[in-house]
This record gives sequence, structure tokens and C-alpha cells, in this order.
Amino acid sequence: MKLIPLIIFLMFFLISSSAQILDQASNNGHNVFKLEKTEEPDVKRSEFPSGFLFGAASSAYQVEGAYLEDGKSLSNWDVFCHSVGCAENGVNGDVADDHYHLFMRDIELMHGLGLKSYRFSISWARILPRGKFGDVNAAGIMFYNKIIDNLILKGIEPFVTIFHNDFPQELEERHGWLNSEMQEEFVYYSEICFKYFGDRVKYWVTINEPNMFIECAYELGTFPPSRCSEPFGNCSEGNSDIEPLIAMHNMLLAHGKASKLYHETYQPTQGGLIGLVAHCYMFEPLTDNDLDIEAAQRAFAYNVAWVFDPSIFGHYPEEMRAYLGSKLPNFSFEEKKFMKNSIDFIGINHYSAIYVKDCTNSSCTATGNRAIQGFLDKVVQRNGVPIGEHTGLEYLFVVPNGMEKIVTLIKIRYNNKPMFITENGYSSPNVNEQRVNELVNDLKRVEFHTAYLASLANSIREGADVRGYFLWSLMDSYEWNAGYDLRFGLYYVDRKTLTRIPKLSATWYMNFLADNNVDEIDASRHKISIGKNII
Repeated sequence: MKLIPLIIFLMFFLISSSAQILDQASNNGHNVFKLEKTEEPDVKRSEFPSGFLFGAASSAYQVEGAYLEDGKSLSNWDVFCHSVGCAENGVNGDVADDHYHLFMRDIELMHGLGLKSYRFSISWARILPRGKFGDVNAAGIMFYNKIIDNLILKGIEPFVTIFHNDFPQELEERHGWLNSEMQEEFVYYSEICFKYFGDRVKYWVTINEPNMFIECAYELGTFPPSRCSEPFGNCSEGNSDIEPLIAMHNMLLAHGKASKLYHETYQPTQGGLIGLVAHCYMFEPLTDNDLDIEAAQRAFAYNVAWVFDPSIFGHYPEEMRAYLGSKLPNFSFEEKKFMKNSIDFIGINHYSAIYVKDCTNSSCTATGNRAIQGFLDKVVQRNGVPIGEHTGLEYLFVVPNGMEKIVTLIKIRYNNKPMFITENGYSSPNVNEQRVNELVNDLKRVEFHTAYLASLANSIREGADVRGYFLWSLMDSYEWNAGYDLRFGLYYVDRKTLTRIPKLSATWYMNFLADNNVDEIDASRHKISIGKNII
């Protein structure tokens, strides 16, 4: 990818909002930096609508820690990580970033950055340790009330996800997403959230990335409950060709029922909006062949439209029905009624683009040649050339124009329903080999977000109704199977002390949000020093 000029404001330590960041670093014995004026930026805050929500995101299991404090029960991820080990090096989210105890400091960091919104998730196990057959945990309610109240006090809009991968282990053992009873569990839990927090929360996400969760949990077996079958994985139980369809159906119906409850009972008085979030690659055909072009369209249907078609149109994509037939569940007449237009906005988690190859008329991998995959392969290279610059994840690459393309596709398919970019982020490669100073001088992350925001601004100029952008993530956190090796954060988190150290990207984002005349970062001259010396 061509190097993009990157920006920073001259003498940022004079701005009051930045002072909090500097104080935070200074109080922990860390030095920060100042930059010199050079060029105008490639993208400005002023290119986005005035009410646009710029924020950062996190999720409960990835940052909170305190996994058994104050009445919280064991979650599916607690048990999974303790039993089989969810990351190669055996780390888990027992402590994570200790956001449970340090949330006030973290809110100060958000305020110092100038965030307009903070997207976070609620821990189901902290609110309802035993599901609907147990009591509401008052300590859990109090914790999230404190977060919400203090965000609002700082002028930061809470943007709340109800389910982001973690739920009480007891529900996994009693129901799980393969059981239709999980729908009612989710509706009950959602109502508790609406009842206790909805007077102040105006943006709700029912479920984060059901397409990604289902693929990992019931097709590949890499997420709990770790169910799969050959050729997708070697699990003790599961059926990768059937179970993802059943689990997704229950998850979508759970969303639809919770949304119906919100629209009918809570929205009239609380006045908020409710949406659903999908993981959204931009799918590019591997060749100009018509079959590959159709396969790329099919990949969109099997991934993005699998989530949004039922919640907007009330039925699954025709592309899926054509290849899956009777294996794909049906919505009843009554279910179609409450599923249709069950979202007020579309949440887009977009990181990368990927090539798609047709498998209906050519040889493919064992997993690509399956109906559950839409008879297509996803590949990252064309003629030996990667689709973009590598990141820290083998399947994510830097492809900035993919942002404009995926937003445009969704705009067209769903009649320009309001959209939020609920996640977009960058993790540098070879993170284990990098020293702390290299991690905090994250020029590539600044370059990534500048390019993707410029692409997003293009789509908005062309009429896309995008209303917010949430950078993943506020701070380095527990990245599921990758543990702490992947670092997406604006803040580096020292794993021994849990100190939050601002990266170059934190200062860039702060000044972008301030919409000042800002300066180009010269990586050879401008460094963040940790302690007295460059590490």
C-alpha cells in the first residue's frame, strides 16, 4: 500500500483535552512527544457530518477481568479457557485489562481523546449469573450503571452491545444456541438491560457478529462450545454442515424477539435505536471470470446477508436457499412479521477484503467445496501477490478501498438504512518480536485509520447514511484465541502493571477528533519513549 501522509497537531500538550493523556503517562513515569508542523492531512473530522459519532470499542470478556467477583458466574469463555486453553500460550481473560476496577481511569482516557461515544458490551454472566431461573445480580447492575453514568457525565454516548460472545456457562450446559430455548433466555436478559439501562442508553446492539461467532463455535470449533466435524476441524462433537444453520437461526430469532420487545415496550418511552452487527469482509472476485464474480456475490450473501436479510426482509438470502435447500431453516409467518425491519441501523465490523474463487466449476479445498460455504474458496493472494499489506492476523490485510466498497454494497442492498462502522482496526505483524517502544510508535496504525477513514468519507459523500465510526480498540486487550499477542489498541497495556500507555495513534486520533490543522508524523524523528530510554 502506498504510504499515506499522516498527521499530528503542533504542540498538542497545550490543548486541555490532551493534558489528561499527558498526565496519565507522566504519573506513571512515561514521557510523550511533540511534533513539528509539515503538511495538511488527507482526511479531516470536518469531512464527516456534525453529529457523527466517533468512538472506540471494547467487549466485556476482553477487558473487564474480575471473572468471579461480586456475584458473577463462570461464563462459557471462562470455562473454555480454563479447560482446553483458548490461546496457544495458555493465557485467558481472568484479569484482562482489569477494566472492572480501572474503568474510571479508562473513561478519563476516553474523555482526553475527545471520544463522542464508547461501544462496550455487557457481561451476561455478571447481570444474570444463572439466566432467567436465577436472580438479577445487583452488583453487576451497579457496575454498568456507574460506567453509563460516568460516560454521560463526560459527554460520551454509551453504545451498548447485549451479547458479544460470552454468556453464563450454565446456559451452555442447559441450552446453548443449538436449543431454541436460548431465544427466551436472550429475550429475558435483553429486557433486564432495557429496564435498568435504557433510560440512558440510546444505541443498542443485540448481538455482535453472529456470522463470525457461529463459524468459530459450530463450524471450525475454535470458540466454545467447540463443535465441528471434518473437514473443518477435529472436534469431539458437532456437524459443521448443519449446526451453524441451526445455531444462527436461533440467534437471529433471539434478536428478532428482543427487538420486537424493545420496539413495542421500551422504545416509545426511551427513544433509543436497536441494531445488529455483522463481520463484513469486502469480497473481491479472484478473476474477471463470471463464475468468480458470482462467487464473490454469493460470499456476500453467505456472510453479510445471512445476518441482515432476515432482520430487514424477513427471510434468508436466495443465494443460500439455492445451494442449501431444505437444510436452511424457515421462518414461520409470525416470525417473518417480527423479523422484518427488526433493526433501526446496520452495524458493520469491517477490517479487510479477501478474494473469492468459485468451486462449482473448478477444483477447490475440501472446505470450499461444501454447500455450507456456498461452494467457494476465500483466498488472500492473486498470482502470488497478497490482496494488501499484511497485518497481525493471517486473514486480515490493509485494503482501504474495501471500506467504501462494502458500505456501498450494503447501502444498495438495504435501501441506505442507517449504518455505523462498529469496528475497524489494525494489529501490527510479528508483535511477539517487537519491543515496547516499537509497539507504541505505531505509525502503521495511524496510516491504516487515516486511509480507511478517507475511504469512508468518500462513501458518505456519495450518499451513504453512515452515522458513526468506532475504532477497534480503545486499548490492547484479550483477543480471543490469539490471547494478548494481537494488539489493536490506541493504548499499550503493560501486562505486568496494567498501565495504559498512549501510542502514537492515540495522539493522532485525539487531534483528528479536535479537527485541528495537524502535522505529518515523521517516524524517524518522532518517538514515544518508555521510561528514560528508548526500549
